[in-house]
Amino acid sequence: MVLDLVVIGTAVTLGPLHNSAFILLLSTRRGVRQGLAFLLSWLANLIVVIACVRLLTGGQPPARHSVPSTAAVVAKLVIGLGLVLYGAYRHRRPPRPHGPPRWTARIDNASAGAAAGLAWLLQPWALVGAGAATAVDADLSTLTDWLALTGYCLLATLSLIAMEVYVVRAPAVANTRLDALRTWLAEHQEQLIVTLSLLLGLYLTARSIAELVA
Repeated sequence: MVLDLVVIGTAVTLGPLHNSAFILLLSTRRGVRQGLAFLLSWLANLIVVIACVRLLTGGQPPARHSVPSTAAVVAKLVIGLGLVLYGAYRHRRPPRPHGPPRWTARIDNASAGAAAGLAWLLQPWALVGAGAATAVDADLSTLTDWLALTGYCLLATLSLIAMEVYVVRAPAVANTRLDALRTWLAEHQEQLIVTLSLLLGLYLTARSIAELVA
């Protein structure tokens, strides 16, 4: 479970779409406040999903090869296959020009609530679902699993935390470097999406098949 959460959390935090949006938020005149609202909403979404899963299981992992356990593994398998197909589709389709999303024109006047809502919209829900299916195996009676779930949520938010702290501590330098990072992400967005989708999809597919046949 811990390895799966590390892999999924890393894939979430490296996603180019939400990182680019977060950098745009940080560049506005109320960037620190908007960034904090986005970050907290992002983290809260992850925590709520994990909490709902644990409430459904009662804090105890289901028995191996039971219906709930098998359903969780099948869910990860479906997500993994879906990511592989999506990555292959994005790789094979003709290149398309990527203009800035329409919401970027209104970002300077966005409220903290709008920034929080944007975090919800940009959350990679397929990956979050994979994390939730993995969390089914957590045993909340052990400190190790508590730390694993906490670490997963923080890891999936790590890029946002790092950028927020960077802007607070060194705003002038941070804004320049983050703007360069946003430009790089925009130029390589398609490759990043394809790579992350294929790698995580293949990993989840292989792990799920291994769990089902073991």
